[in-house]
Amino acid sequence: MEALDLARWQFGVTTVYHFIFVPLTIGLAPLVAIMQTIWVRTGNDVWLRLTKFFGKLMLINFAIGVATGIVQEFQFGMNWSEYSRFVGDVFGAPLAMEGLVAFFVESTFLGLWIFGWDKLPKKIHLACIWAVAFAVNASAFFILAANSWMQHPVGTIFNTETGRAEMTDIVAVLTNNTLWAAFPHTVTAAFLTAGTFVAGIAAWWMVKLVRRGEEEKARTVYRPAVRLGVATMLVAGIGLGITGHAQGQLMFEQQPTKMAAAEALCESTDGASFSLLAIGDLTNNCEGVKHYLEIPGLLSFLALNDFDAPLEGVNQLQEQYEAKYGEGVNYIPDLTVTYWAFRLMIGLAAGSALLAVMAFWMTRKNRVSGNKWLARVGVWAIPTPFLASSFGWIFTEMGRQPWVVYPNPTGVDGVWLLTERGVSEVVSPTMVIISIIAFTLVYGVLAVFWFKLMKRYAQEGVADVEKDYSPDNPDNQPDPDDTDAADRPLSFAY
Repeated sequence: MEALDLARWQFGVTTVYHFIFVPLTIGLAPLVAIMQTIWVRTGNDVWLRLTKFFGKLMLINFAIGVATGIVQEFQFGMNWSEYSRFVGDVFGAPLAMEGLVAFFVESTFLGLWIFGWDKLPKKIHLACIWAVAFAVNASAFFILAANSWMQHPVGTIFNTETGRAEMTDIVAVLTNNTLWAAFPHTVTAAFLTAGTFVAGIAAWWMVKLVRRGEEEKARTVYRPAVRLGVATMLVAGIGLGITGHAQGQLMFEQQPTKMAAAEALCESTDGASFSLLAIGDLTNNCEGVKHYLEIPGLLSFLALNDFDAPLEGVNQLQEQYEAKYGEGVNYIPDLTVTYWAFRLMIGLAAGSALLAVMAFWMTRKNRVSGNKWLARVGVWAIPTPFLASSFGWIFTEMGRQPWVVYPNPTGVDGVWLLTERGVSEVVSPTMVIISIIAFTLVYGVLAVFWFKLMKRYAQEGVADVEKDYSPDNPDNQPDPDDTDAADRPLSFAY
């Protein structure tokens, strides 16, 4: 394999691995903040215990996400140095904003939140977790600003003397319509992931307690968490459908090759159908491809709100791109990956939907359930939105190929870059193989630690008694008569 192929594999593997942790952090931080807010406003000790329980799981996930995310930055200057040279003037700005505005805020206030339970007034301490919740979403915004520019470059000119893209308008980059379609879709997917995570774990515990006769604890402690998770899934699911439809229509306009490949639409068609299954050789010339279980006109409606609207096929688009950008390049993304990633992204959301329906029905009117199938669905549903988000990311990035910076069809002359031209000219296949092996080993170890820690603390459950909180101390201040308070070590487990 050439260095280009290996570099693409390495970046794909590290990106997908890192992105597993991202949606949970983005969605769970606000949910933990909501739990703590309910405790502060009501004084109900249950919500304090739920805050610390799910907060602990959030911290484990956050730590692994930070560790794996750093590798992404390194690759821009190593395997993809030609890409960085071309886009650095533009790409660096939103990433710098992410570091200064978002990451520093979330890391600072997360530290205050972890170690400030018995040192800060309750409302100040609550403000810390809300700052974290805001910062993790701001972080997503700035990273998506950089990625959306790659999908649809704006606010930029091509300097013919340096051969580089140069930013002319940061406001245009931050108001890119691609960004404002991608950001709400990503955030709603993150809330669906977090809602499923909370509801799944709480449902498993609720069933376990009911089956061993502790129905009151199941009702007072875990049922509220189940209902919060269900409400989150309901709102996020509706938002996901709306934002996904809007983003899909924009993609038909800006990246027609991606959306034609997502349907394996070989030839231009009036009133194009949406297929649930395609069988055959999904090569880029579409020979032998047959669509089954079609919904007539749905693809045209999804694209243009018209069941009879004409859509261009991959063969016609290939001819257009050859005429505009030169022959000798296959401008159509891999149909197999794009077609199935798109369907898996949508289909795997069914896990969250099934859990939401079951949990909502079985906990109505202050009920709790000992139904073992609810516990099973709760556990099985947890990974489905993680996988759906990962396949969505694969679809977004693989569907952009062969471009690493996709041409803006409405202008911005010269600001595009083929993936094959973005790889470093001095990195050898051997060097990339060595780094792939090293990353795989490190990531494998991190995956084991992440899984064991998440499983361990999830199985411990919510604490029976919150020892650090006293109703007589509403501002959560340390006891001045406690002579041992200063000697107690700071603890990850609070």
